[in-house]
Amino acid sequence: MKKILDILVLLNILGLLSGCTPTPQDVQTNDALPPIYPDYCDVTIPQNIAPLNFLLRGDVEAVQVKAGDVTISARGNEVTFDEDDWRQLLAERQDISVVVTALQNGRWTEYKPFHWYVTEDKVDPWLSYRLIEPDYEIWSRLQIKQRCVENFDERTLSDWQHADNQCMNCHTPAHQDPSLSMLYVRGPQGGAFLNQNGKLRKLAIKTADMVSGSVYFGFSPSGRYITFSTNVIVPAFHSKAGKRLEVFDAESDVYVADLQENRIIRSPLLNDSTRLETFPTFSPDGRYIYYCVARNVRLPQELKQLQYALVRIPFDEKTGSIGTQVDTIYQSRSVCHPRISPDGRYALFTVQDYGTFPIWHQESDLCMMDLTTGAVDTLAVVNSNRSDTYHSWSSNGRWFVFASKRDDGLFGKPYFCYVDRQGKAHKPFCLPQRLPTFYDNTLKSFNAPELSKGMIPFDAKDIEQALRQDAEVFQ
Repeated sequence: MKKILDILVLLNILGLLSGCTPTPQDVQTNDALPPIYPDYCDVTIPQNIAPLNFLLRGDVEAVQVKAGDVTISARGNEVTFDEDDWRQLLAERQDISVVVTALQNGRWTEYKPFHWYVTEDKVDPWLSYRLIEPDYEIWSRLQIKQRCVENFDERTLSDWQHADNQCMNCHTPAHQDPSLSMLYVRGPQGGAFLNQNGKLRKLAIKTADMVSGSVYFGFSPSGRYITFSTNVIVPAFHSKAGKRLEVFDAESDVYVADLQENRIIRSPLLNDSTRLETFPTFSPDGRYIYYCVARNVRLPQELKQLQYALVRIPFDEKTGSIGTQVDTIYQSRSVCHPRISPDGRYALFTVQDYGTFPIWHQESDLCMMDLTTGAVDTLAVVNSNRSDTYHSWSSNGRWFVFASKRDDGLFGKPYFCYVDRQGKAHKPFCLPQRLPTFYDNTLKSFNAPELSKGMIPFDAKDIEQALRQDAEVFQ
């Protein structure tokens, strides 16, 4: 009996030894950066971001990572940080040197170190986005989620199960304020759902003279007004190889809605039948409406001649009136999705060769204009050779988030970019996930990410109940 017990103990010891992570020995050096995914090499990160868990590409048997005072040893190719260790690491260091040593084909290789530069300029802690399959269906099983970027908590703001599988547009807070926001549910019983401190109002922002209901919108500083576009959106397939889907506006106009009096404010300068007006947004001080405008061309025959310029028109919040002069701000390549930084200094927008739907244009890039000098930064450190668009600012103006298809040209993922006090943009990094393999396994695109300072005070069940309301009409 004793011999049997001794054998069992020996087997247990051998099992434990075989399960231990190998220790680097006879290490060779490699001058290249480690092939980690997501690419977190030499990025600037906020002090309040969740752990940058990653994996190594290739046939990796084991890995050791030294990040400051933290050492991680693991079998396989996945590197996952303890959240408490991570928070302490970011609190104590501004420059974290990261050394990756990997066991491959029985040999240990130490790669060139890289750095994480930690800034005290925090990013807004909550991010909302739409999860959508990047295919040619109109929609299927859509969800609008909100994620805490300081950890990995995620919640559902609206989803297909509570909205009868209807189309849902993305959720947008007013100036990153979670107490005021709006999202759209399209189809029967749909509408614009306005969140005011957790109370939902169902709005029908459409009148008989409009070509459609409201589509793209932005809040005024007081929250009383939104400026919005009405768009007749046409999807079409390309016949050329390398081009897949094209989406363009057959008609579009811009208006202002008074959310207090349920009235529409119009201007003939924003409803010109010879022009296409879209993507309106207020300046942070409420003095201007920025939007994009293009001259009408024959569509789809002259699609490549469809060029949008960035313009602005005055607005008076006290009287709720639109000005009489339109000024052109930027006119080089076709402009989409202008967003003004919270301090009013920078206009961040997407440019592409032509048209108005950059998510299907691989050449689409972000640009940032200094509105005080007119200087334009083409953001070479930010852009990729795939679609980069759908951007929004953090409330302190030091960060913006955008959706990029840089990995495979198909799936969009949220990337964060730091803008320092000199207006210099830094290399962006992808939203971290608890599982390093998350992005390899998910089949959804992250669409139109929006930052907010807190948790949104409603969820999918609240939207389901609000769908039963009668919609408030506008005059």
